[in-house]
Amino acid sequence: MTAANLVPASGAFAEMLDVEKDELTFGFIKLTDMAPLAIAYELGYFEEEGLFVTLEPQANWKVLLDRVITGELDGAHMLAGQPLAATIGFGTKAHIVTPFSMDLNGNGITVSNEIWEMMKPHLEMQADGKPVHPVKATALKPVVDQFLDEGKSFNMGMVFPVSTHNYELRYWLASGDIHPGFYSEADISGQIQADALLSVTPPPQMPATLEAGTIHGYCVGEPWNQQAVFKGIGVPVITDYEIWKNNPEKVFGLTKEFTEENPNTTLALTKAMIRAAKWLDENENANRMEAVEILARSEYVGADAEVIANSMTGTFEYEKGDKRDVPDFNVFYRYHATYPFYSDAVWYLTQMRRWGQIGEYKPDSWYDEVAKSVYRPDIYLKAAELLVEEGHVAQEDFPWDSDGYRLPTPAEDIIDGIPYDGKRPNAYIDSLPIGLKGKQIVDGNEVVGG
Repeated sequence: MTAANLVPASGAFAEMLDVEKDELTFGFIKLTDMAPLAIAYELGYFEEEGLFVTLEPQANWKVLLDRVITGELDGAHMLAGQPLAATIGFGTKAHIVTPFSMDLNGNGITVSNEIWEMMKPHLEMQADGKPVHPVKATALKPVVDQFLDEGKSFNMGMVFPVSTHNYELRYWLASGDIHPGFYSEADISGQIQADALLSVTPPPQMPATLEAGTIHGYCVGEPWNQQAVFKGIGVPVITDYEIWKNNPEKVFGLTKEFTEENPNTTLALTKAMIRAAKWLDENENANRMEAVEILARSEYVGADAEVIANSMTGTFEYEKGDKRDVPDFNVFYRYHATYPFYSDAVWYLTQMRRWGQIGEYKPDSWYDEVAKSVYRPDIYLKAAELLVEEGHVAQEDFPWDSDGYRLPTPAEDIIDGIPYDGKRPNAYIDSLPIGLKGKQIVDGNEVVGG
């Protein structure tokens, strides 16, 4: 049977796309936010689009990116910073694009039990003795200062130099006047002038590395914050929802070459994932427990269903027994979560510039051009249009008239109270107290220029 003859199992009859490539292999890392891939596979959405997909877990983010570039993988669940960094040549150089944003939120910052005890005297407490949330990094600063005074390094883990986790952890630390360090062309450790030393730890290894005392805390996606609670070895202090409300997280990445050679295949896979995202959020998350059972399987995330359910079902456990409602901890479809907004891309680029991964000043127009070369809402909306015609999704679910930029994020939605406007990246960079500004560069261990 050819792809053109396939008929969707539900919804209106539609002529199937004549896909150029019907056997595909997609990569992912074992995190709950790979869910749209698992659901599109398990619910048959890929097959309904004429695609026969194999999903393969990857050892780490670098291997995953390299395998997409070489064509061993046709596409993958990626850190949002990866397509951008690759396209501008930070790390591995390749033109990677994304027609689909996989989710919003989903990360947390966890500290060891020892560090949590040291933070407690600096926390504001509720009447019931539990801490007021969000926990600000100002409560961690005296602890980091004590380490520095004693000549000890304060070490924290994040998953990759261009990961959301790196930028969220840096953002939170800097908002509490803790310097997370600069990068330079000569020193890519990211630890120049740092008060807290950040280094890469693969997500599934975070809890064990914390337990061993190698790191004092980390920023990671689920289920690896809840795993620390479950094992009694650490305390998640803040979610990324509390750092930046409804911030973008992972994307689905493909080489630009793949999308040009396989335009219908690209549309078809985007359609399948939009449907999966809708299923994950519909009827007020009614399907989440079914999703948890799927994700818990060894071929996907392979963590206890109880641990995955802690966050996937709209709650989050901080200290053991301190479980709070966080209905938007994982968002897959609401708030236009799947639309690849240029403003999301620009935010990542501003953080790369802020910390020296982009070594020199770039005009606002450069940020816009890079965002538009990587994020592809044109492909996304074409896929959405087909789904509306087929009756799988509602017309009102999509921002048809958007110019690709979200409205500016207001001050009250960001932990440090500094608003973000994706159309004015340099003004935003200059408004952040810690970090490179204007035409500053990192030269050796010094920041020079202005």
